[in-house]
Amino acid sequence: MSTDAMWVVVDKLAKSTHFNPMKINYSREKLVELYISKIVRLHDPRFTSRFWGKLQETLGTKLNFTTTFHPQTDKQPE
Repeated sequence: MSTDAMWVVVDKLAKSTHFNPMKINYSREKLVELYISKIVRLHDPRFTSRFWGKLQETLGTKLNFTTTFHPQTDKQPE
């Protein structure tokens, strides 16, 4: 895949910079996919958990989590 632009993400808290090659005409959806695949996955599970929680709150989505060992959870969608 050829690219013609660079998306630079500066993480001031971690004092790091991420350089992501991209195409200038990427859609917002593609940028979200790139952000999640290249930036979010680099962090530890606590950050990822807080990130997803805040994202869902911002989107107005209510999440209900179940635990793996809960007797009512059979690993199948309800």
